Amino acid sequence: MKGIGVFFIATADGDQPRVRPFGALHIYEGKMYIITGHKKRVAQQLAANQKVEFCAQKDSEWVRVACTLVEDERVEAKKAYLDAYPHLRGQYNENDDNTAIYYLKDATATFSSFTTADEVVKF
Repeated sequence: MKGIGVFFIATADGDQPRVRPFGALHIYEGKMYIITGHKKRVAQQLAANQKVEFCAQKDSEWVRVACTLVEDERVEAKKAYLDAYPHLRGQYNENDDNTAIYYLKDATATFSSFTTADEVVKF
């Protein structure tokens, strides 16, 4: 998914699904991470329900990833993320109370296309 560009994450807001675009994935210590801000509604939704789905498409292929997001509060993990995406430093800082990074846990990726059978990968 890292090379796809924009991807979408679905969260739950009570009984209402909420879908939003994200654009930066980072691999740190063998785990895949996303970043957002504690002040955003997505972080509030994740505090209530950590189960999400990602979706991304490239050409005639797409991937859906069902997983649990786990917050990593370590400054060094936030710094590694922001060092990989320095353009995000205008919004986020590893030492502030707003920056929130989450890693994927118990993930199941389903790779699909119009021409081949689905391929399922767990990680």
